[in-house]
Amino acid sequence: MSATDETPGGSSALDATPSAYQEVQRSPEFASLRKRWRGFIFTMSAIFLAWFLVYVLLSDFAHGVVDTRLGSTNFTVGLLLGLLQFVSTFAIATIYVRFANRNLDDDAETLRKRVEEKL
Repeated sequence: MSATDETPGGSSALDATPSAYQEVQRSPEFASLRKRWRGFIFTMSAIFLAWFLVYVLLSDFAHGVVDTRLGSTNFTVGLLLGLLQFVSTFAIATIYVRFANRNLDDDAETLRKRVEEKL
């Protein structure tokens, strides 16, 4: 009988025995890894969205602030804030790489090896 054949109870043979992926997914190590990843992602997403919301609200409701020229050039506070959106995106990406290298990658590698051993 192949893994895709039906068993007499109506379910496939794959349903009867959990796969290596399912075993790892149920492990406390995976839950810990997922919790750390989600904590970082949700926190950084909230920070970025709040920062972007401030930029949008200032652009829409505080024309005097965003139209303020910086020095004697045509460079305004609004333009500076808009450019800082790009800077903050790259900063978050850099912070994430550092976070993943220190807090996620070793545990993820251990879990990957565990799955590969069972396959």
